[in-house]
Amino acid sequence: MKYNNPVVKGFYPDPSVIKVHDTYYMVCSSFQYFPGAPLFESKDLLNWKQIGHCLTRKSQIQLETVNSSGGVFAPTIRHNDGRFYMVTTNDTTHQNFYVWTDNIYGEWSEPIYVDQGGIDPDLYFEDGKTLFMSNGVDDEGVGGIVQCELEIETGRKLTPSRSIWNGTGGRYLESPHLYKMNGYYYLLAAEGGTEYGHMVTYARGNSYSGPFEAYAHNPVLTNRNLGGYELQGVGHGDLVQDDLGNWWLFHLGFRQIGRWATYHHLGREVFLTPITFGEDGWFTAGHEGTTLTSFETNRIPDTVIQQDKKTYTFANTDWNLDWCYLRHPNAEHYQLESDKLTLTGTDVTLDVPASPTFIGLRQKDFNATISVDVSLTSGEAGITIYMDENHHYEVAIRGQQDGYKVIERLNIGDIKSREHEVDLGNKQHATLVIRSSQERYSFLFQTDGEEILLGTAQTRYLSSEVAGGFTGVLIGLYASGQDTSAEFTNFKCDYH
Repeated sequence: MKYNNPVVKGFYPDPSVIKVHDTYYMVCSSFQYFPGAPLFESKDLLNWKQIGHCLTRKSQIQLETVNSSGGVFAPTIRHNDGRFYMVTTNDTTHQNFYVWTDNIYGEWSEPIYVDQGGIDPDLYFEDGKTLFMSNGVDDEGVGGIVQCELEIETGRKLTPSRSIWNGTGGRYLESPHLYKMNGYYYLLAAEGGTEYGHMVTYARGNSYSGPFEAYAHNPVLTNRNLGGYELQGVGHGDLVQDDLGNWWLFHLGFRQIGRWATYHHLGREVFLTPITFGEDGWFTAGHEGTTLTSFETNRIPDTVIQQDKKTYTFANTDWNLDWCYLRHPNAEHYQLESDKLTLTGTDVTLDVPASPTFIGLRQKDFNATISVDVSLTSGEAGITIYMDENHHYEVAIRGQQDGYKVIERLNIGDIKSREHEVDLGNKQHATLVIRSSQERYSFLFQTDGEEILLGTAQTRYLSSEVAGGFTGVLIGLYASGQDTSAEFTNFKCDYH
């Protein structure tokens, strides 16, 4: 059969995957968004259903003062003795911690902190021992992949932290994962930075604490030399084995807006690449060490059909799964119904690293039409195409003393510009529309059966190459202005 990449679209970076019985489970990074660490399940490797989040309470994760692209970094999910563990970093507070649950569909524990620095933590279980790894500096000041043994019930270190591998020389050695396969211990990592030089490297040894011998043909997977190729930034992977004994690599990557346009704004997404072991016990990945937009494989039955959801509405999404907030929201400002959303605004705007009245869906493909009916009393409410507090576009209704207006606003770095506005008179409602392509967003509104174009803006100014950071664009519904009350109905996002 043939499957297409990415297998999970939109801003879901740093995938980590396990298989328990007949089900695969995956977690991804969430940074400043809440709830944290989205959790998915799959029966076939290709079709993923979100079943929850690992961090659903304020007591589990501190996000109030987190800057954009701070917060929850690179989680790892593991399973041992019937218990699930998710270990991650709050990069803003520089704390590594893990939570656990005995019911993957239920709540997760309060955090257990580990006294080892670095990011991208990993847990490995063997013979009653728990090993903890992260990138960083060990107790002797040596950098690399750092490992210690810990007491899983408390997080207390039982051994000093020591550096066990220094990588292959690429910058930003990170994303360590340890596996025991074919009589060897394999140490997987990422190097090159989570951008165009990203790559997956690995080494193996006879002990979980090393020494480790690097694969002679590292990097085992990278798209860094494929100029003009839409899939880039391939790296940060996790290995999983299927029922037939085949190994797969789940990893992040991103899609450029065009073949020669080196910008990406959908964020880092989840890709699936086949792994093949040789007779010598070393493995290769993908097509000659690269990943592709599609793979032909006989490892997955032809009966598996890869689904691609094209339409998102209030009715066919789950407020608690598909949607997310900026940092910790004030629940009193959100009234969530099956066919309607009511938001209460505050003086906190989209321009500050705080928690404005905002609820968003990750943008999953380039070409889309987004529309919603908005009514408000005063203040401002509408749709935002949001990368961070300094890079976002809006089409909105704004109430003022002399009536109501529809506005188009562009925020690009230090430039904050209200581009166009059209008077609505006393009408306090309109249908707001955004049409998205690979290179542009178009901002429109409909009233009295007429559609009016306000203007357009380039997608590249919301890209990671311009805005920086590690997130991707969200389609947000928002309200601002003290005591603003806004009602949203007939929301629809169609991908085409």
